[in-house]
Amino acid sequence: MITHLRGTVEQKHINTLILDVGGVGYEISVPLSTSEKVPAPGNETKLYIVESVAMYGGSTSLYGFLSVEEREIFRLLKDEVQGTGARKALDYLDKVAKSLPDFRRCIIAKDVASLTGIFGFTKKTAEKLAVALKDKIGEIGLGGKEKWAPAMGVRSSSDAMAGLIALGYRESQARQAIEQALSGLEANSLSVEDIIRRSLKYL
Repeated sequence: MITHLRGTVEQKHINTLILDVGGVGYEISVPLSTSEKVPAPGNETKLYIVESVAMYGGSTSLYGFLSVEEREIFRLLKDEVQGTGARKALDYLDKVAKSLPDFRRCIIAKDVASLTGIFGFTKKTAEKLAVALKDKIGEIGLGGKEKWAPAMGVRSSSDAMAGLIALGYRESQARQAIEQALSGLEANSLSVEDIIRRSLKYL
């Protein structure tokens, strides 16, 4: 079993790359979040690998990630969420990669509002993920700090985050604006419209 590969990036596309390892070229599928961080062709990189054997035909596909944490989240999505194959797990991981610690907190808390508003899942998918992963995700050690903790866990601020993102603002912009808007206040004391109105002053 291949656990990781270190080699030279030979070709780089949106969701795949060719990694030359000792003269052997490996075609590896990667999420967009990984592709954006992998260096340009001609440079060396290391990818943590998941091998997946097709149900019919027996061909083996390789999936690569820049961190062990992303690899383990991918495995969790693929193996524990009903109806989720490797390709769909990659799509989910692109959303989750915005902040793995925040995603874990949302799953454990069953915070469907934040899973939809911040990570962009549909309500149906968010509920499915929360049910499937709630008792599993805590077993994965994730480094780093939560990025949206002050603006999450409260329904009104989560909905306001979703509203700002729908208006075209980036997640980081929306998060910072909401944190500033709520500074010294209780989010529960404000409506979604109030939070959005106050946040827009900082955008």
